[in-house]
Amino acid sequence: MKTAFLLATALLLAPMAARAADDHAPLRFVLIPKTVHPWFDKVNTGAQAAADLLGKTTGRKVEIEYRAPETADVSSQNDIIERAIATHPDGLILDLLDEKGNHATMLEAVDEKVPMTVFDSLPPEGMDITAVGADFCEQGTIAAQRLAGLIGEKGEVAIMIGVPTAPNHTRRAECERATFAKYPQIKVVATGIDNDSIETAQKQASAIMQAHPDLAGWVACDAAGPVGIGQAIRESGRTGKVREVGLDNLNDMIQLIRDGVADSSASSRPEMQGYWAVIAAWQRALGQKTPKYIDTGIDVLTRKNI
Repeated sequence: MKTAFLLATALLLAPMAARAADDHAPLRFVLIPKTVHPWFDKVNTGAQAAADLLGKTTGRKVEIEYRAPETADVSSQNDIIERAIATHPDGLILDLLDEKGNHATMLEAVDEKVPMTVFDSLPPEGMDITAVGADFCEQGTIAAQRLAGLIGEKGEVAIMIGVPTAPNHTRRAECERATFAKYPQIKVVATGIDNDSIETAQKQASAIMQAHPDLAGWVACDAAGPVGIGQAIRESGRTGKVREVGLDNLNDMIQLIRDGVADSSASSRPEMQGYWAVIAAWQRALGQKTPKYIDTGIDVLTRKNI
């Protein structure tokens, strides 16, 4: 019901263009995330829901092609984007791995008149593209402030960075550092890089906790990082001694909270990001103007509300 209401609102805000009335062919959007990852599966779920509702409401089918790079590699992502452009879709929906590294490929899309929408990311400066997602700084700040409270505003902490070139991951890290800097007795002693891999995050977290036996807590900058951190905490037998505040709502993250390994998580609502990214792409395909930014908000997940 809620989704139907949101769709109805979007329809009212975007009256049909003449093109839509004359063309009954399906609209086709290509959704390209950073990599194969359960967080992006949730984005795709929201995108498919929006496509289904648009099709039922307007009578014109909307198709979502989901094409994920096997690894978080900008060259691989650019290759997928270029191959998608060659098929002349009605729109590209992208989560950028590297604003600069993706720029030339995105200019190819502009040259081919393929509209773009980005989610959980920011478009290159100067490009007229709608961005859909949560406030990255707010999300990182929520996590860091919550951890500061859990450890009594003192002690050694560590940050797990996802993909170092990804603007959302780096922005969260910046704001987490800025938050910890407000507490004179909190010291950031280590940072790990997991490249959006749970396995890598677990290895990084284990190594950092061995190197820093007095570590009091963790925050992360991506969805894979906190799952790997939680697994490392549990395996080391330091549950309750090393505190963790995660990001996002992967099933493994929620289970870590239920098990008491992690305290909580600041979730950026991936399903909603996929949903509204499709709505924005659909509006662009119909020739409508779209907002510069759609903020999908943040949920704080705890044992009381999951």
